[in-house]
Amino acid sequence: MSRRVDHVKAARTFIQDEPHIKFHDQRLWGLRQLRDGQAHGIAEWEQLRELASQIKEHTLSHLGDYLEQFERNATANGVIVHWAADAAEHNRIVHEILSAQAVTLLVKSKSMLTEECEMRPYLEARGIAVVETDLGERIQQLDHEMPSHIVVPAVHKLRGDVAQVFAENIGTDPTNDDPAYLAEGMRQDTRPYFLKAGAGMTGCNFAVAETGSVVVCTNEGNADLSANVPPLHIASIGIEKLIPRQSDLGVFIRMLSRSALGSPITQYTSHFRAPKAGGAMHFILVDNGRSARLAMDDFWYSLKCIRCGACMNTCPVYRRSGGLSYGGVYAGPIGAIINPTFDLKKYSALPFASTLNGSCSNVCPVKINIHEQIYKWRQIVAEQGELGFIKKESMKLAGKVLADPKRYRAFSEGSNRAIDTLPRALLYNPFNAWGKQRELPTPAAQTFHQWYAAQRKEQADE
Repeated sequence: MSRRVDHVKAARTFIQDEPHIKFHDQRLWGLRQLRDGQAHGIAEWEQLRELASQIKEHTLSHLGDYLEQFERNATANGVIVHWAADAAEHNRIVHEILSAQAVTLLVKSKSMLTEECEMRPYLEARGIAVVETDLGERIQQLDHEMPSHIVVPAVHKLRGDVAQVFAENIGTDPTNDDPAYLAEGMRQDTRPYFLKAGAGMTGCNFAVAETGSVVVCTNEGNADLSANVPPLHIASIGIEKLIPRQSDLGVFIRMLSRSALGSPITQYTSHFRAPKAGGAMHFILVDNGRSARLAMDDFWYSLKCIRCGACMNTCPVYRRSGGLSYGGVYAGPIGAIINPTFDLKKYSALPFASTLNGSCSNVCPVKINIHEQIYKWRQIVAEQGELGFIKKESMKLAGKVLADPKRYRAFSEGSNRAIDTLPRALLYNPFNAWGKQRELPTPAAQTFHQWYAAQRKEQADE
C-alpha cells in the first residue's frame, strides 16, 4: 500500500531552514524573470505558444499513427525499437540489452523517465553500476535524494552542501565551495566512467516521427558523451515526446530553454538518428500510464508538457516548499497534476499545494491549463473520500461561510478586527508553517461591501 505524501509536513522541514529557502525562492524567481525577458523579446511569443500547443494536441490525437511512423523510420535507420507498457517492462528491457553485451557500467544523462521508472536501483540490484553524468543529477545521486526540479535537479542545495557531498564521495576539498572548483571535481571524477562504460543512456526531449530520430537538449554535453563514447546507446522515450515533423522542432527549440532558464537556446541540441559504425542504438518507447492519462477527459492536456519547469519557477508554493516535499519525481504544479494519475491516494495532498493563482498556466509554453486541472483534482480527491479530517472539516466550514452572504460579511469584518488586535503568537507560531517569512497585510479600514454600501448611500442622498 502506498504511503500518502504529507506535503505540509515535508514543506515545514524545508521552511525552517532560512538560508536554503531564501536562496531557493530567489534563484527560481530569478529564472522566472529571465524567462519573461526572453518572452518579451520575441514579438511572436504568444503565437509560438499557440502553435506549440496545437502541434502537441494534434500529435496526441493521432498518437498511435505517429508512434508507428516513428518505429518504421527508426528501424529503417538501423535502430532497434522496443515497446514498454510500464516501468517494470522498461527496466527489464534495459537489463536484457545490457546483459546481452555483458555491460557492468552504464553512464547516463538526465532523464526524468528513468527516474519515474526507478531504473537505477533496479539495475544496481542486478550488478550493473549506473553513473549519472549530469551535474545536478550526480549531486542528487551521491546524496541519495530524488531530483527536486525538472531542469535543475539540485537547485535546493547551497554551494556548501555540494562541497560536502563531493568531499565525502569524490574526495574534493570540503572547505572549497567555489563553483568552478566543484564543477572541475565532477569533471575529473566522471570522465573515466565515460571511457570505461559499456553503454550510455540518454532521455529524449523530442522524438520526430518523420525521421525516426530523437533530440536531446543539454547544457553540459554529458548526453553527447554518454551517447557517443560507449559502443551502445539506449534512449528512453516517453510516448508523449513525439512530434510529427522535423520542421515542427524549431517551434519547441525556440521555447524550451527560454521557458526553462531564460536563455535563447540550450548549449547542445543533439540529434540521434542511427548507430555509429560498429555500435548499436536502442530506442525504448514507454507508456507507463500515459495511455490511461490520454483517455482522461480533464487531464490528457498534461501530456503536452515539454519538461521546461517554468511552472515550478513561478509557483509561490513550490519556491517556498522545495521539490522534495512533493514526494515524487515530478514536483511543483506539473507534479500536482501528473502524480495523481499514477497513484491518487499517495499524492492526494498535492493538488492542495497551490494558491490557484494561474501563473503556472500563464507561463506554460504549450498552454496547459495547469491551475484548472489542479482544481479538478481537488474535486476528485474530495469525491473519492481522500481528504484528511482537518481539511475536510475546514472545507465544510469554509463552504458554510462562503455560501451565506451574512456569514461571509461578518467573518470578513471580524477577521480584520482580529488581525489588528490578536497577539502575534496566535498567528505566527510553530504550528503555522506558512506564517514563516510572511506578514499579513494591514487590514483595510473597511471591507469592500462596507465601502460599496457607503457609496450607494452617498449617491442616494445626493
